[in-house]
Amino acid sequence: MATKEHLADRLDPATTVLMTVECQHGVVGADSALPELAKEARSSGALHNVALLVAGAHEAGVQVLHAVAERRPDGRGANRNARLFRAAERLPIQQYSGSRAVRIAEPIEVADEDIVVRRLHGLSPVSGTDVDALLRNLGCRTLIVTGVSANVAIPNAVFDAVNLGYTAVVPADAIAGVPADYTPAMIRHTLALVATVTTTDEILGCLKTPRRITRA
Repeated sequence: MATKEHLADRLDPATTVLMTVECQHGVVGADSALPELAKEARSSGALHNVALLVAGAHEAGVQVLHAVAERRPDGRGANRNARLFRAAERLPIQQYSGSRAVRIAEPIEVADEDIVVRRLHGLSPVSGTDVDALLRNLGCRTLIVTGVSANVAIPNAVFDAVNLGYTAVVPADAIAGVPADYTPAMIRHTLALVATVTTTDEILGCLKTPRRITRA
């Protein structure tokens, strides 16, 4: 875990963006296409912590970006080159564009100033989407990554962010995957090697701490 000073240095509200990954009804909601993942996201407290972080970001003036995975009803543009994609095609609930399944799930509150980025293909919420260009235009240097899943999309997002030159911050209690014991293993053996691993409370504490302004 990062020290408070180390973390505070990275969480300047002016250069920090908080990203939620696939925190949508069709993934983590009551009507999820992936009920095991949805149950874990809620029972572990991860989804609740994402909501706390989003609220804290809104209060601190940190930009929030919601990364949503969806597909067209006709499947155009979607991947079929991995077992995961082919299995998703057969699920009883589909992440169709414009449907309830792709709306951000409670208890996360979406503000008018939030940005929602939707992707029709791939595994990553960053690579091949508008996210990198948006982050650069926002002056982002640090990307806080939250959401699901620790199995696929979260590590994809972290790796892509690091490869693109951003500092990745991962609140360990605001991500979830399946089975439950996989997430801490992923954090310890993989994400901790490339990202600053911390907690929801530590991030919120840094965002609430007034920053000293150095004047020329």
